[in-house]
Amino acid sequence: MLFNTLTYAQFLAIVFVGAWLLVQRRLSLLLPWAALFLYAFRHPSVLAWGLTGLGAILSVSLLRLAQKTGSVSENAPPPPRLALLQLGLQVLALTFLTQKQWGLDPFSYALSQLNVPVRSLASGTWLVFTLGVFSTYHLLVARKIRLFFILIASYLFYAHWDYRFLPLIWASSTADWWLGNKIGACNDPLIKKRWLSGTVVLNLGVLGFFKYFNFGVESASQALETLGLSPLETSLRVALPVGISFFTFESMSYVIDVYRGELKPQKSYAEYLSFVAFFPHLVAGPIVRPRDLLPQLAGPARFNAIEWSEGLFLIAIGLSKKIVIGDYLALNLIDRVYDAPLMYSAVEVYAATIGYALQIYCDFSGYTDIAIGSALLLGIRFPLNFNSPYKAHNIVDFWRRWHISLSTWLRDYLYIPLGGNRGTKARTYFNLLATMILGGLWHGAAWTFVAWGTLHGGALAVNKWLQDARSIKAPEATAAPAFYSIRHICSVIFTVHLVCAGWIFFRAESFEKARLIYSQLTTFTTHHPNLPPSVLGILALGIFSHYVPDQLFCKMRNAFTQAPWFVQGFLLIVVAIVLRRLASSESVPFVYFQF
Repeated sequence: MLFNTLTYAQFLAIVFVGAWLLVQRRLSLLLPWAALFLYAFRHPSVLAWGLTGLGAILSVSLLRLAQKTGSVSENAPPPPRLALLQLGLQVLALTFLTQKQWGLDPFSYALSQLNVPVRSLASGTWLVFTLGVFSTYHLLVARKIRLFFILIASYLFYAHWDYRFLPLIWASSTADWWLGNKIGACNDPLIKKRWLSGTVVLNLGVLGFFKYFNFGVESASQALETLGLSPLETSLRVALPVGISFFTFESMSYVIDVYRGELKPQKSYAEYLSFVAFFPHLVAGPIVRPRDLLPQLAGPARFNAIEWSEGLFLIAIGLSKKIVIGDYLALNLIDRVYDAPLMYSAVEVYAATIGYALQIYCDFSGYTDIAIGSALLLGIRFPLNFNSPYKAHNIVDFWRRWHISLSTWLRDYLYIPLGGNRGTKARTYFNLLATMILGGLWHGAAWTFVAWGTLHGGALAVNKWLQDARSIKAPEATAAPAFYSIRHICSVIFTVHLVCAGWIFFRAESFEKARLIYSQLTTFTTHHPNLPPSVLGILALGIFSHYVPDQLFCKMRNAFTQAPWFVQGFLLIVVAIVLRRLASSESVPFVYFQF
């Protein structure tokens, strides 16, 4: 699975090397040999390495021959005959190896690694081989080979989870690209609105079918049983496509921006497909706006050593958050308490509640750091998605710091279209509540998520009401309290505990589990045999690291990016060794992968 940390690191290294080699399009001749090298690396043998060495000599010879004859420049694709010769020689060697070991051609073997049942195709594998050679040849001579390489890598990344859902993300992207161009070319407002309605119905229909069908059926069944009627027997037995909530919102926002006139229609089909499928943000965000990512994919590759160092720094920070704090607290405290809350004291349940606030932050912001760092290594910069959310002095400030890409999406595409704060005060409060309830449902198909969204929506409405009341009495009273003042500290503590009260609904599997957590907190029991020094130490580390001043973090990042390459390499090796020792043998998936 590519969602395994080590496998992802290997995948990222391959894409990184390939993407930067392909900045010089003539080096696309090395791609067939790279496939031979990777096969030998995964299945080492004297024969495999021998053929790989011979293939390397032939590849370098062809490149030198092309340079001497002047048949290919740095920024031009290789001549068709040269590309065909290189492809034929390398595929011949790779076919010999895969047929000898697996009884499959290299393209069928690659599909089998994605769990595609190629052996059931019998004699039809020749078609796979033919299409594979044909597609690879056209890739080698393509003008936008680097873009196509990243797009194919992103689709392979998604297919590694479940290849059967690959047509879903492709079809969704294709439909929105087509609809966006239709809207851009149309001058009739009524027809444009119909096209817009089509994309909203399409995207929300797909999301609703996969994510909320069973939830709707179960809720309806429970209602029917309450009325003494027979429940519904229908259910959808299909896995939730990973990342569907994220790529649906991203793709839908593109069509809406085109409709509003804020974005020109994207003419390049490949660039749009790459925008939606770009693997660093594909499965768990951040929700990158088309205006932020499309120009970077369309523009020239940006080679910047400082950004590469920053990317590696962020990946190391993200993995440290995830493994050292998030995973440790989940396995040694949080999961145990939420499985059987009655077995723990109020102090232990309180520690688990604070611990889950740290876990979900370190887990999700850690993934975001890895995504931003991975994109930087490829010359792409994502916007900030977290900004120390538990430093917030009220619930509004929290949502300016937490999952910024989602909160701004909900503001721009839901809250403002509902009317925002343009109507009456009551209407504004309703808009806030409705936006957050739907935001809760976006996270998961369960009533506990609705309760979480309702709590946040209600808190935002109350905060708005208090601001309105204070602004009438004393306008200066609406200003934020001075940093580190008693009022500020109390506001931060209150906001953190309000957010933690919501996290209980977010983490609990049912209202009954949430009720048990709340009831244990009210017992005020203080014995704590399940809080060993190691757990308390990680809790303290998580709290302390969150409240480190931003200036100190920036100094650490700048010191790393400006250090010599060998110092950076040494520090990264040390971090890798430490993380390897601290990593649990039990796999802990990223929390937001389920959304």
